[in-house]
Amino acid sequence: MSSRRRAAVTGSLLTASVSTVMILAFGASADDKGELSDHGGKAMVDAPAGVKLSTLLSKEIEVDNKSQETEISGVVKNDGTKDSGKIRLLVVGFDGLTVKNVEGCSEIAAGDLPDGANSGFVCSIDNLAAGKSKSYAIDATFDLKKEGKICLPVQNPDGSKTYWQQGPVPFGANNPKPNEPATPLLLGTDNSPVTPGADDKPDKLPDTGPADRILPLGMTGAALISAGAAGLWWSRRRARQES
Repeated sequence: MSSRRRAAVTGSLLTASVSTVMILAFGASADDKGELSDHGGKAMVDAPAGVKLSTLLSKEIEVDNKSQETEISGVVKNDGTKDSGKIRLLVVGFDGLTVKNVEGCSEIAAGDLPDGANSGFVCSIDNLAAGKSKSYAIDATFDLKKEGKICLPVQNPDGSKTYWQQGPVPFGANNPKPNEPATPLLLGTDNSPVTPGADDKPDKLPDTGPADRILPLGMTGAALISAGAAGLWWSRRRARQES
């Protein structure tokens, strides 16, 4: 092959490779919203007229098997026609999932956490305009020897009303692999704690089932949902206020 022809072929291949990379990069950014889900969420008390609040969570996370660290994306959005005014988002961890930090938010004191929760942060929002959303980076750890759940309530500023609550919804996998660098977990899947011989199971994540199926929340989750239906707030704080 002549040097001129070889250069032409090489140039064509390079152009094709660059085009492929550009297409893939565009596709990845276009699908970013598809990596989030409102699975396990439901409207609670009515929000102000024209305001429609909800949340989204990462569909899949990866837990570092050595440090147990993971990152979760959380989003609060207003799909209504009017601005929300002042609201707040809570990010609460249960069981094996411990929330370590939420960017721009304040940690909830241990005495103000809901029963069964191990950690939590409150994110104050001055206003969420109609059609807008706000994203939060959630740093957490996940003990793969346990089940783990997360809960995102959206409330009025003093917490007396809960407009929307996602969870407590589990992250999990039925085949943790402690000898791998990381374990992928799916939203809406109960975690099977690490056991001897886990690496012998098929390398397949479990199906989560229909998006609208009722999650088996257990006593802790059910208690939180029940509290939310009446305007979720932490029972311990209410008891102190009434005493």
